[in-house]
Amino acid sequence: MSDASADVVVVGAGMVGAACAYYATRAGLSVIVVERAGVAGGTTGAGEGNILVSDKPPGPELTLAQRSVQLWRELGDMLGRQQIELEPKGGLVVTASPPEQAGLAALAVRQRAAGVDVVDVAADELAGYEPHLARDLAGGAFYPQDMQVQPMLAAARLLRASGARVSTATTVTGLRRDPGDRIRAVVTDRGLIHTPAVVNAAGVWSGNLAELAGVRLPVLPRRGFILVTEALPALVRHKVYAAGYVANVGRDSADLEISPVVEGTPAGTILIGSSRERVGFDATMSLPALRQLAAGAVRLFPVLATASTIRAYRGFRPYTPDHLPVIGADRRVPGLYHACGHEGAGIGLAPVTGHSIAGLLTGQAPDLDLRPFAPERFDAHV
Repeated sequence: MSDASADVVVVGAGMVGAACAYYATRAGLSVIVVERAGVAGGTTGAGEGNILVSDKPPGPELTLAQRSVQLWRELGDMLGRQQIELEPKGGLVVTASPPEQAGLAALAVRQRAAGVDVVDVAADELAGYEPHLARDLAGGAFYPQDMQVQPMLAAARLLRASGARVSTATTVTGLRRDPGDRIRAVVTDRGLIHTPAVVNAAGVWSGNLAELAGVRLPVLPRRGFILVTEALPALVRHKVYAAGYVANVGRDSADLEISPVVEGTPAGTILIGSSRERVGFDATMSLPALRQLAAGAVRLFPVLATASTIRAYRGFRPYTPDHLPVIGADRRVPGLYHACGHEGAGIGLAPVTGHSIAGLLTGQAPDLDLRPFAPERFDAHV
């Protein structure tokens, strides 16, 4: 790629970067997307495609998720729901004991007050939602707004729909600034891109990109595994997960944590998660983690005990110390914008992130309060 220019350079061609490119071009801006690997080659390509409100307590991230669900519906209509495998299947959260059920019911009350659609499900009603569920569960809650998408398809099709120029296998090596410290160009190993605005959508490498601009952004990797079964008859109707999943998302422990998550795909395979551990960028496959994932799935769906797995894969969630994403303009570097740190919610929150960034790029007042996601919020903790 020889020297080029654009109104905006988006660094990262995952789901978040694709959404930023799409909404920026819709706002009339010229966009170049730069990606060190391939489209959806990072966290996006290693995820389940979750679009969830169920796993978020009332607060700023839930507000983002509610808006993003609306935007996903619009994107589904535009891209074609079947083409991106967007399934409004709903999510079923289940509990193993009466105390756990009481805790889930209390969370549901708070979520309803925040506008989430939640249906309490008694133990004897679970089979109506999932006929193959274990019979000794204490109950659950059903979230009709939860959805699932095929993230690689969605990212690729959204990038194509954006009309942005995409440069894959391209590494950003520097960010040039003018005497007033404003961004003026992106330096890559394939040439220079003149631009007044850079969007950092580099996923787990977002902290590295921020360093090129001389600022600190504590976005770190959190490893997770997924098991994939052989194609099976339709056994799982919804996204089903144990209530402990919500707690594990917000924990700060570096140790391996497992909470069963089971859902089907249009191809008939079943995806089994979820694990979390902080091991840096260690990409080693962990047999103990995979065994625990399988055991957790069988605990929820005993019928899976005889199913074969055909593969396992792993990825790295980009997390921040307070488990909130980083979305907004960086006041420390004029012209630098961040859209990263979503941990396991990047697919679900991608549209609202891209829409918000596009608004900032064009000088519009945000329609959501972005202050909880400000890039500078970590400076006090240095």
